[in-house]
Amino acid sequence: MNRRMIVLTALLGFGMTGPLVITATVSAQTLVQSENGPAGGMSMEQVEIQYGAPTRRYEPVGDPPITRWEYADFVVYFEYQLVIHSVARKSA
Repeated sequence: MNRRMIVLTALLGFGMTGPLVITATVSAQTLVQSENGPAGGMSMEQVEIQYGAPTRRYEPVGDPPITRWEYADFVVYFEYQLVIHSVARKSA
């Protein structure tokens, strides 16, 4: 199966030897704005009240801190305590 892949690179601040860069490769099919996920600007508390507890929480990374919460149908990215993006998960 031939899949298009996209490489995402994020500059997350400066470490001791220079900029800290994180690169992730994801399927292009996963990069779809979630229609069912939380809207930008919602707080972590509002997301948890409306959507329940995530199936997995990741610790914040970088400066500003970016936190990721995973749900069954979407993934939510927060900057500090506010949603900056929600992404639909690939359907099986």
